[in-house]
Amino acid sequence: MELEPIDPAAPATRAASAHVAHPNGAAPSVRAGEVRIRAADGWEDAAAIRAIYAPWVLETPISLEEEVPSVETIHERMTARPRMPWLIAEVDGEIAGYAYASKHHQRSAYRWSADVSIYLSAGHRGRGIGRTLYDHLIPEARRLGYVTLFAGVTHPNPASIGLHTSVGFRLIGIHPAAGYKLGRWWDVGWYALPPAGSPPARPSEPEEWAPGSYLP
Repeated sequence: MELEPIDPAAPATRAASAHVAHPNGAAPSVRAGEVRIRAADGWEDAAAIRAIYAPWVLETPISLEEEVPSVETIHERMTARPRMPWLIAEVDGEIAGYAYASKHHQRSAYRWSADVSIYLSAGHRGRGIGRTLYDHLIPEARRLGYVTLFAGVTHPNPASIGLHTSVGFRLIGIHPAAGYKLGRWWDVGWYALPPAGSPPARPSEPEEWAPGSYLP
């Protein structure tokens, strides 16, 4: 799963120009009250998420999907069982971006791991919104019982790498030539955020997320 979209107006060969974090990994400050984080739920949110996601699919290698999923498909992803967190960032009532967790693998013993992703709209980059979304998504995933979080980043993408390392992710490996899109091959780096201490010896089953119970 790919993270931190680059500017869709930039050529694909400039994949390193991703936008959420400063190059040194520090997020720019966001004034209190400017950004509201809430649960994503329902068809209206699915349509807004699709609108944000579409340019990254069509114009960049940040998502290695090649066709924009329908609103119905986005809604299916949001409500797939077990349900996992999908969060939206609003700025002055406008949806500026979203973040979500998804299954890391279909095999059952992986069920305590999750992948995380963030996408922002073109007009809301460089303001720390990606970091703010992670500051809500990561604790929410932990609260539900997910032990290790993973992020896939299409390389090169130093700004996204800076964001992930700033919140504790570390590079665990690179899948070389993992995807072919926009006329060239792309490597994908995989980053992991392990638990703060040792993983539980006997983990409880992860809880299913309920959008109505989310309190930012």
